Amino acid sequence: MFPGGGQPDLAQLMKQAQQMQQQLVAAQEELAAREVTGTAGGGLVSATMTGGGDLTALTIAPDAVDPDDLETLQDLVVAAVRDAKRAVDQLAADTMGPLAGGLGGGPGGGLGLPGL
Repeated sequence: MFPGGGQPDLAQLMKQAQQMQQQLVAAQEELAAREVTGTAGGGLVSATMTGGGDLTALTIAPDAVDPDDLETLQDLVVAAVRDAKRAVDQLAADTMGPLAGGLGGGPGGGLGLPGL
């Protein structure tokens, strides 16, 4: 049942849905515009990614390059990219988290509709 026993105000529900959609689009745009950096090997290798997960830069310090041990360098690159991805995931959670609570944070998906 709805509070007061009446029908839901569909115009109000549509307005709320439109506001949530606008907030979601704004958050996605903000996320795509931001960059994060992950590092490995004490900063010997760093990877920069956008909030959307695109790798935009990879920096390798000369000290990380040993022609006789490429496997370690490869591991450092993978670790730096993974660290950057972890940072992207955290940024997304921080940016989108408040909106996600309104989309499905309880009965009615945050829109006040029971059972939906």
